[in-house]
Amino acid sequence: MPRFGVHVGLQHTHPDELRAVWRRIEDLGFHWISVWDHFYGATGEPDDAECLEAVAMHAALAVETSRVEVGCLVYSVGYRHPAVLAKAITTIDLLSGGRAAIGLGGGWAEVEYRAYGIPFPSAGVRLDQLGEAAACIRGLLHSEALDFDGRHFTFSNARNEPRPVQAHLPIWIGGGGEKKTLRVAAEHADGWNIPFVAPETFAHKCRVLDEHCEAVGRPPGDVRRAVNLGLAWDDDSLRQQFGAIAEFVRPGVLGGSDQAVVDRIGTYVDAGADQVNLAIRAPFDVDSLERFASALGLS
Repeated sequence: MPRFGVHVGLQHTHPDELRAVWRRIEDLGFHWISVWDHFYGATGEPDDAECLEAVAMHAALAVETSRVEVGCLVYSVGYRHPAVLAKAITTIDLLSGGRAAIGLGGGWAEVEYRAYGIPFPSAGVRLDQLGEAAACIRGLLHSEALDFDGRHFTFSNARNEPRPVQAHLPIWIGGGGEKKTLRVAAEHADGWNIPFVAPETFAHKCRVLDEHCEAVGRPPGDVRRAVNLGLAWDDDSLRQQFGAIAEFVRPGVLGGSDQAVVDRIGTYVDAGADQVNLAIRAPFDVDSLERFASALGLS
């Protein structure tokens, strides 16, 4: 069986509500809880701006829980300098007693960048930034000092002290781009994550990641593979949760009977998944999480 997690959105909610949801998720037996990194709601709409800040809530997640691995899927390197991220995740690892993980991505929600005057370059540039940032954060977390002279970031004998609790704090790369994103994952990541794809798509991406790992001389098994999936037991729930993007995410949404959900997860495991995260957003349906945990024997 894979590990199971819950990826909890930070839009249209309050810290008190999140704390209660995180505690319930941990009590239900899940292995992982993550937050996302957005300044606006994850809809791309210019008037949807109610969203809590990720680093602060990642830290809150660390102190509110006691057992689960705590992550963020994913921090955008377009508005998070790698030095700031390395210091933040180190602090979060200390707060959690060695349970933190960091996810990195190239960013996609242009509305946030434009609203705050943050440069939003081409996808190629953003993914080049991702590759450099991943290398820099890896150096800051796993080496005593970092020297790096890149196109986007420069470090000179940079130290990250105090050190994390974990000798090897996990770095995740998020996204499905086959030429650059999966290459960055093969070169620098301990884990790779993608949301809302069908099992056959996930299997194809895993094969591409394997090829990149082989090209850089790394065993493919070194990189954990996780998929974020929706959970909607019926069509009404799907549309209530995802609205205008319901059809877009449908290939990566679990539903139907308990057995149908169990069987569907099996197809992702067969495709290469060793972690399955349920992606939820407010209003949080804790009853659905309880039903899922019971069906999978987590609680």
